Amino acid sequence: MNSPTSGTDTPAARRRKAVISATIGNALEWFDIIVFGFFAITISKIFFPAKDEFTSLLMTVATFGVSFFVRPIGAIVLGVYADRAGRKAALSLSMLMMTAGTLTIGFAPTYASIGAWAPVLIVISRVIQGFSAGGEFGSSTTFLLEHTPESERGFYASWQVASQGLTALLAALFGLMVALLPADAQLSWGWRVPFFFGALIGPVGFYIRRKVDETPQFVAEVQKPVTADVCASATPSRWRGLAGLLPATGLIVLSTIGSYVLLLYMPTYAIRQLHLTPSLAYYSVMAAGTVQFVLSPYFGTLSDRIGAARVMVPGALVVGLGMYPALVYIDATPSVMRLVAMQFVLGIGLAAYFAPVPALMGRLFPTRSRTTGLSVSYSLAVTIFGGFAPFIVTWLIGKTGDNLAPAYYVGFGALVSLVALITCRAQCGKYPPASTLPADKAVASSVLRADPTGITHVNDCPN
Repeated sequence: MNSPTSGTDTPAARRRKAVISATIGNALEWFDIIVFGFFAITISKIFFPAKDEFTSLLMTVATFGVSFFVRPIGAIVLGVYADRAGRKAALSLSMLMMTAGTLTIGFAPTYASIGAWAPVLIVISRVIQGFSAGGEFGSSTTFLLEHTPESERGFYASWQVASQGLTALLAALFGLMVALLPADAQLSWGWRVPFFFGALIGPVGFYIRRKVDETPQFVAEVQKPVTADVCASATPSRWRGLAGLLPATGLIVLSTIGSYVLLLYMPTYAIRQLHLTPSLAYYSVMAAGTVQFVLSPYFGTLSDRIGAARVMVPGALVVGLGMYPALVYIDATPSVMRLVAMQFVLGIGLAAYFAPVPALMGRLFPTRSRTTGLSVSYSLAVTIFGGFAPFIVTWLIGKTGDNLAPAYYVGFGALVSLVALITCRAQCGKYPPASTLPADKAVASSVLRADPTGITHVNDCPN
């Protein structure tokens, strides 16, 4: 149901509502993910006790990764649902499921209370969250893109990335507060507080999402289909429109590896490998989260002006080539100041690469399959490369004894994404934005198509 006052909103007001409603779910998803990663050591002790601390931690990070197996399933189910029933319906459903999973973790009894059922309950909760998260990014990003003009989509879609930075900052603040508690308080109730806070976001997000309008582009092209005389390239079938899956998945690889290693794994790395105190380890994440929150809209705006690739390539090089010397720098003389400096510099590079990605991915898919395409490509990349990043890095360090192992994984991600950025040029801009659709629902025979370099060219629909 539309908001009763929505008809009187200005276009700018509607776009602000779209930003808030779209990013609040993405923020909740990322908050829950980061908090679980931050408290991996604590969770390993109370839910996954084992013969040694390393095995217990591996079981915990493996549980963290298991939820990502269901992400592609959630992406398909919720993506198709959004492309058929509407973006609003999918956004509301994903918010409810995410909140349920978060509450379950917050209230879960420990291994000491109910034995083996405790880790089972945690796994079930993570599966629910994973299914919900599978459709969240695609639905919310599509909702944002279809509410904003093409010339400003880089800026508006970058708020998806900025919201992740903000929640990383909030999660680090909670981590710091819990780390300052006595050890017994941390284990008994302190670790639960962030999950309860995350669950409180759910009802607010659900209310906001129920009050916004469906996207104009979805209404025009799906709920009120275009006439049959529109050229085939402008109105492809739902499944033929998924040709952009491979390049879109590749674009996300560096984003997800960088985010999960720099924002999620660093506190564990600082505590286990650098032997810093837990309270100090969270300052580095605050630095990275602040940089991502503040600079993402700037880089999104810059990509609208000069082209996405001209912003993304330097950012990818900073992260991919800078990770190794950065780890050498902090490993030589571990300190919180060095860790913060590393996170600050690499955070700038990650923000520059990641901020233009959502809008760029949106250009790879038509309206009828945009949510499915975004959801599946994002979930595949996160599942394969991001979800198990803490496990892979922990395992690599344990097997090789090399504290620099995370740099190799990040460098690999940068290479994959740069190749994807080059190959996606032919697919990007293949589908016209809403602004090219005249009021009579016929698509103009010539449309400007933007490519990742920011150079536009004209392609004509066949007559």
